[in-house]
Amino acid sequence: MSKQMILEKIEQAVQILNEKNIDMWMIYVRETGNMKDPMMDMMVGTGATWQSAFIITKSGNTHAVIGSLEFENMKTVGIYKNIHPYLKFVKDDLLKVLDMYKPKKIAINFSRNSTLADGLPHGLYLELIDHLKDTPYVNALVSSEEIIAALKGRKSASELANMKEAINETLKIFGEVTKFLKAGVTEKQVADFVLDLVKQRGFETAWDVEHCPAVFSGPDTAGAHSGPTNRVVQHGHVVNMDFGVKINGYCADLQRTWYICYPHEEKAPMEVQRGFDVIVESISKAAAELKPGKQGWEIDQIARHYIQIKGYDEFPHGLGHQVGRFAHDGGCLLCPKWERYNNLPYLTVEEGNIFTLEPRLTVKDFGIATVEEEVLVTKDGCEFLSERQKELYLIK
Repeated sequence: MSKQMILEKIEQAVQILNEKNIDMWMIYVRETGNMKDPMMDMMVGTGATWQSAFIITKSGNTHAVIGSLEFENMKTVGIYKNIHPYLKFVKDDLLKVLDMYKPKKIAINFSRNSTLADGLPHGLYLELIDHLKDTPYVNALVSSEEIIAALKGRKSASELANMKEAINETLKIFGEVTKFLKAGVTEKQVADFVLDLVKQRGFETAWDVEHCPAVFSGPDTAGAHSGPTNRVVQHGHVVNMDFGVKINGYCADLQRTWYICYPHEEKAPMEVQRGFDVIVESISKAAAELKPGKQGWEIDQIARHYIQIKGYDEFPHGLGHQVGRFAHDGGCLLCPKWERYNNLPYLTVEEGNIFTLEPRLTVKDFGIATVEEEVLVTKDGCEFLSERQKELYLIK
C-alpha cells in the first residue's frame, strides 16, 4: 500500500479506538518475512525481524518499537511518528512507551473469530505476556478483532477507487468470456482464456489461480471453491464463473451465469429462466434491506427465505462477505446463524462496507444458477458497484 493509504487507515484506526474506548492498538510481530501478520501491509508498510511493536493510540500518536538495525528503514518508510530502536531486549523500550499512556485497554493481534485479527503466534504471545507479567498491562490485553473488522470494512476514498477499478476490469473480462464461450470447450480452456487476459492486461487474480476463475458447467459440477476441470461445455448446460482481478492490492469478486442454447433454441428453457430470475430477485430483495445497523443474518435470511419459498433448497453458504485487500475481507458476514460462523452473523453492517451478494440454486438437469454482485453500504442503504446481471447470458 502507498504511504497515503496507510496514513488514511491509521487515521481511521484512531477514530475507531475512540469509538470503542480502547486506549491503544498494538501489532506485535517478529520475523514477518516468514510469518506476516495480516495487518502489516495495511498498517505498517514494511516488515520486521526482531520482536517489534507497532502502536497506535487513541490520541493519534504512533510508535514503532523495533530492532536497531531497522531504524533507518522505518525512518525512510515514514509512517510512524515515534521510532524506538533497541539493541538487546525489547522489554524496556516497550514498557517505556506503555508507561507514557498507562493504557487500561490494549488491543493486540489475536482473535477466536477472525483470521485477519489472529496474526500473533502462540509462542510470541507467551513472550509478550512474559514482558508484561509484572505490570498492570498484562491484564489490559483484549482482541483487536473489533478494530480490524471496522477498519477493514470502512473503505477510504483511495480504497474505494481501487475497488471500483478492479470491478470494472473484471466485468470487461466477463464480456470477453461471453464472446469466447461455446459448446465443445472445456472448463479449463475457459479458465485459461481468462488467465491469458489477466496476464496480458497486467493484473493479478483476486485469489489463487487454481480456482480463480472457478468455472462450472452443467449438472453435478464440483461445486464452489473448486477449480475448473476437463468437463466439456455442452448444449443445454448452465455455465457459471466465479472470478475477480486484483488492482493495486484490492480485489473484485463477481459471478456470472450463461446458458448454452441448442441450435434450435432462441431462449433458455422455462425452468432455467425461472431459476435465474429467482436469483436476481433474491439479490434485489436483500439489497433493499441492506443498511447500517442491520445484523448480517437479517440480510442473509431475506434472500435465503425467498429462494426457499420459491421451492428451491437453501444455498449451503452465506449470502455475502466483505471484499477489500482480500476477496474475503472484513468482519461482519451476511450469513445464517450456523455454528460454523461463530459470532459473525451477529455483527452489524456499517457505512462504507463493501459486500458481495451471491445466492445460488440448482436447476435440476441443467446446472447451478448464481449471480454475485458487489454493493457499497451507504448512510441509509446500499448502492451497486457492479453493473448488475439481470438477464441470463445466452450463447447461441
